[in-house]
Order: sequence, then C-alpha cells, then structure tokens
Amino acid sequence: MEFRNRNLAAATAGVGLAALIGLTGCASSTAPSSADPTLDPDEEVSISFTFWGNDVRAELYNEAIEVFEDQHPNIDVQILFLSPNDYWEKRQIEASGNGLPDVVTMDLAYIRQYSQGGSLLDLEPYLGTIIQTDPIEPSVLGAGVVDGVTTAVPISTNAWSMFMNTTVLDEIGVDPFAGGTWGEYYEWVAEVSDAAKAAGVEDVWGGVDPSSRFVNFEMQLRAEGEELFDDEGNPGFDEERLTEYWEEGAEVRDNGQFVPQQRIAEVQPMTAFDSGLSASDTQTDNFLAGYLANLGEGNEVTLQAPPLSVEGAKDLYLKASQMYSIAANSEHPAAAATLIDFLINSPESGEIFGTNRGLPASATAREAAELDPVSQDIVDYEASIADRLGDAPPAPIVGYGSLHEKFRELTEELNFGTLTVDQAVDQFFAEMDVVLGQ
Repeated sequence: MEFRNRNLAAATAGVGLAALIGLTGCASSTAPSSADPTLDPDEEVSISFTFWGNDVRAELYNEAIEVFEDQHPNIDVQILFLSPNDYWEKRQIEASGNGLPDVVTMDLAYIRQYSQGGSLLDLEPYLGTIIQTDPIEPSVLGAGVVDGVTTAVPISTNAWSMFMNTTVLDEIGVDPFAGGTWGEYYEWVAEVSDAAKAAGVEDVWGGVDPSSRFVNFEMQLRAEGEELFDDEGNPGFDEERLTEYWEEGAEVRDNGQFVPQQRIAEVQPMTAFDSGLSASDTQTDNFLAGYLANLGEGNEVTLQAPPLSVEGAKDLYLKASQMYSIAANSEHPAAAATLIDFLINSPESGEIFGTNRGLPASATAREAAELDPVSQDIVDYEASIADRLGDAPPAPIVGYGSLHEKFRELTEELNFGTLTVDQAVDQFFAEMDVVLGQ
C-alpha cells in the first residue's frame, strides 16, 4: 500500500478551468465494461484510490486499506487524498487526460458531468456479483444512475431536515414548530422573532429566510410531483412558480422577522443557526454534530421533518452524500469493484469508519458501526420520515453548482432589499438559460 498525503497530491493541481473545458469535451456517454466481472485471486495487481477529507479520515482509510490488503494479498492499493477544495480540480485534470484513478470517490453534484463525459465505467456487470447491492436501499442506489446507466454506488446517506434550538426557544417561551405547511412555518418564525424581542432576548430570530435554500424549493416541487430538473435537464418550474416561492415569505422578510442578512454575513463561515442567531433552520441531518459543537455546551438541538404543504407527498429522499465510481480507463475493474464492495459493505469498514463518511448506506456496514448519541439521533430521524421518503431525483444537471450559487446570491440581495422578487426571477432564469444552453 502506498500512502500519499494531501500536500504531496495537491502539488500537481492547478489548471482547473482548462481541465474542465477538456472534460466536458470528452465522449458523450459512459464507457461500457467489457471485462469479466470476476476477480482472479492469483493475479497480482495494483490499483489507485482517491478521496477527499482531512487527516482523520485519511488515517481511517489507511487502516481500512490495510485490512483489505490482508484479505486480498494480490491487490496493492495506492491511496491518494486531497482537501475538499483541491479534490475536484485535480480530478478534472486527470479526466481530461483519461487518467482518473481506478476508484474515485464521487459526489452527487459531479456524477452527471463525469458520466456523460465518458470518464466513468458502467458498473452493471459488477452489481450483485462483486459489489453486493442487497444491503442498500434501491431508492439510494438510484442516485448513482445517469441516463439509465449505473456509474456510482453510494457510500453513505443523509436527508433534508429541520433543526430546532430548544434551549433558545425555552428562553423565549415559545414551543418548537409543531409541524404543518410552509405558510404555517413562516407564521411561526414571525411569532418567535416577535416573542424574542418582547422578552428582551437580543440578537435572536425565529429563523433564516427559508426561500434562500434551493433545496427547500426542490422539496416543494417534489411535493407537487415535479423535480428541479428531469433526466433530460428540463426544469420542473417556470417563472410564475419561482415568483410564488420567493413571495411566500415576503411579509416576514419585509417586517424584519428573519435573521437580518447583515448579521448572517457577519458570523460567516458559521451559519445563523450554529452561531445562535436563529432558533430554527433547514439543512441535511448530518450537520447535527457540527451545529452542536459550534453552539457549545448547554444548547439542545432537535431534528424534525421540514414543513409540508401537500398532504401525503413523498418530498424527501435519502441523499447519497458520497459515492464510489470506477474510472473508464481502469485496467483492473474487477479489483476496483472488490475494493468498492469492501469499503461500502464490509463489517470491518463499518466498524472502522463509523459515521465519519455519513450514515453507512449499507445495512451490513451500518450494523457494525458504533453509533454515538448524535449519530443515533440521525438514525432515529431518518426512520421517522419513512412515510415521506420518495425515490432519489435524477442526477443534478451539469452546471447545477453555479445555479445553486446564483440562487443563494439572489436571495441574499432580496434580504438586503437591493432586488425585487421580479428582478431576482428574471436574473435566475437568465443564468439558467446560459447553463442549460452550454
């Protein structure tokens, strides 16, 4: 096993934009697998594996790969890792030169880009043969499918949720949001903000503007039977629907009952919630540990389902927080698939990583993981929303990240009062036209 630290690997990163242009100009479909989906236990092979993370995660991977190599002495694994900020720039350079590592840790935001660029292998021959899929929920497995082809297998999951700081709410004297529609949540936020002011609790509001979250818009669309974008990249909303979304909280926004945008900017890189400014917020459930750590001792936080305006809708889904793919250029796909199966499904992997990569997507690994109280809270939350879980949405369109950022910027301006809703809608659709036209 070869271990390469973050700084050494990062030294080769640098020309991300040129590499991205090269990547998007590659083949237009995923490379098919022509290899026999069996592993020759006598063939000596060397494969490369890459992931993003910090030194703690690197040591966990080091430990896991040592166990894997003990079980498969014919497979040598070269480990390469980078910080999250450098990881994708390096992958883009490699993909443009047809030189991705054998096993690539993949993110949902990039899977369509790399799949349609022809950089990832069709994993179908290895599913159920080398890579066991029975321990993984079918709806979660669907996250790795692009244009009908499986190019990634999920490692871990999270789900969209609502956080409540019950310590702050007790101080104000208001009960947590009891559930209901988005309109009822807006009313609750206004009530909490007014109650905090009346009680003399300074610098606390009921919540941030929920319409600033692109994912909240996605959840509302899913509740109505639509997706942000379908598998062909067509949007599931028009100008009228986006206007309605941004206008729903206009009264609360105009009355100053959301956390002011200026205060949000002042506490960055922390959020309004984990800096104690907001009594509630929506975010993926895996943020719980970080929020608690930043809020400090004496603060209690609960997880609950976000608002729902369409009764019985399947708006939520288990999101693949990380995935593994095999490079189309891999010379040893069977060995790469064997490593993926070990890292996703083995009890040894579950025991080593616990929830470091998120809640294990595989029931086998999850059962072997030792869950701390925070992780158990997340497990319990995801069990509680079972009746609202639907299928995973289509893989994000190429350019999703830039649209997500544009959405955030526009809602910032809405909350600063420098844009009207109509102006924000026009600017977003202009940006979307550019992204979809590329």
